[in-house]
Amino acid sequence: MQNFSNSIAPFDLTIRNGRISNADGTFIADIGVRDGVIVEIAQNLSPGKEDVDATGKWVLPGGIDSHTHIEQLSGMGVMCADDFYSGTVSAAFGGTTTIISFAAQHREDRIPDVIADYSRRAREKAVIDYGFHLILANPDDQALRHELPAVIESGITSLKVYMTYDKLKLDDYQLLDVLAVAGEHGAMVMLHAENHDMIRWVARRLLERGHKSPKFHAVSHDPLAESEATHRAIALARLIDVPVLIVHVAGTETVDIIRKARQLGAPVYAESCPQYLFLEAKDSDLSGLEGAKYCCSPPPGGKASQEAVWAGFKDGTLGVYSSDHAPYRFDESGKIPKGDATTFKEMANGVPGIELRLPLLFSEGVMKGRISIEEFVALTATNHARMYGLAPRKGAIQVGADADIVVWDTARRTVVSAELLHDAVGYTPYEGREIQGWPVEVYSRGRCVVKNNELRVERGSGRFIARSRPDPVVNRQAPTEDRKKAFGDFVGLKSAALSK
Repeated sequence: MQNFSNSIAPFDLTIRNGRISNADGTFIADIGVRDGVIVEIAQNLSPGKEDVDATGKWVLPGGIDSHTHIEQLSGMGVMCADDFYSGTVSAAFGGTTTIISFAAQHREDRIPDVIADYSRRAREKAVIDYGFHLILANPDDQALRHELPAVIESGITSLKVYMTYDKLKLDDYQLLDVLAVAGEHGAMVMLHAENHDMIRWVARRLLERGHKSPKFHAVSHDPLAESEATHRAIALARLIDVPVLIVHVAGTETVDIIRKARQLGAPVYAESCPQYLFLEAKDSDLSGLEGAKYCCSPPPGGKASQEAVWAGFKDGTLGVYSSDHAPYRFDESGKIPKGDATTFKEMANGVPGIELRLPLLFSEGVMKGRISIEEFVALTATNHARMYGLAPRKGAIQVGADADIVVWDTARRTVVSAELLHDAVGYTPYEGREIQGWPVEVYSRGRCVVKNNELRVERGSGRFIARSRPDPVVNRQAPTEDRKKAFGDFVGLKSAALSK
């Protein structure tokens, strides 16, 4: 039980009698909100101007989804189905109150123009708070010396780079350049880790033999492509001792590699997503092109890889749970650009999941006893806030934090359908799945965003959140004794030399 007081009545909003859970514990209390900020947490608060009785409900921090592709032109030249209005509305209905989406540079773009364009789109349309990661495709001298440091200083303190895709991939030398700049300026580097040449080599041979259907996408993206690239990415990070985060981890071997590297003190963090807990490779083996609805990279594996991801979440190897929402329509504008003639290499990679991310994990994780409610909060909110420089403003129900609060009805049962959801995709790979527990009231900075299954805010009412340096960058740990033994004094000599 927590008792805090920092207020004078009346409150703008009170949420009373709820079972409040943070990453560090659960208690029964009331929450008092003024000017969008939590100002008091105690029992028996006086009702506010808006008063919510949460008796029998769970009251949790608003979800943070730190991996979303919204209103983005992919490297394959395909535009996402969701813009910043439909994408953030869908997120809100699923209990998410903050997203970090991507501002994607293509190689001919200058970074300031990219940031300005995405900022305008989000400012005009978003209904919840948002930030950006920069996707960096052209780490030339201008970008590394001037543009990237300026972006980090502006509050975009993370960036993503790719080890695959023809129009996005960086070679190891370029990755080291990016890591060095990120280390100097305090940014987190996110890596899509797959071995490009492995995938390209297998895919060419499959196509030469006439294997074009969606199920061969998973065949071409062999799990070894992910595990090899992950091992290499960790080696690059260790070389110059700069933290990295491996995104959308899928495979058993990849989880093991990350776990062992972390045990040695390597500066590596990792994320996984709903598709790697709830989908399997065999889902793409459907008639015609229906299997394209399940194609993403890396592809889901089988039951063993699902169990490895669950174990990774449980023991902390995988610290954040994101949607990797990649919304492409199932038509010529998205998944199947050449209609019936589309091959697995031409299908847009990615699946939608921004609205179902939290309900799926709540139902299958919390309600079935695989994770605790505190672990749920850590994986869906608190760890994101710490990992990406949003804490202490976001990610916890505490005095001084934004009043991003979600009331959950644990008794509600919902059968998933595309018609239920609020994105612009038109299908969901989770069609027909029954979910227990659902976010029924959603508050962002004290504003009621969703209630009675209705949107209560206007487009453009979300705010850009400038982020501080991420915790893993600011609070870098000294090497463990095991790591010192493994690498010797060379680590210190190398760091000193490279810093000059």
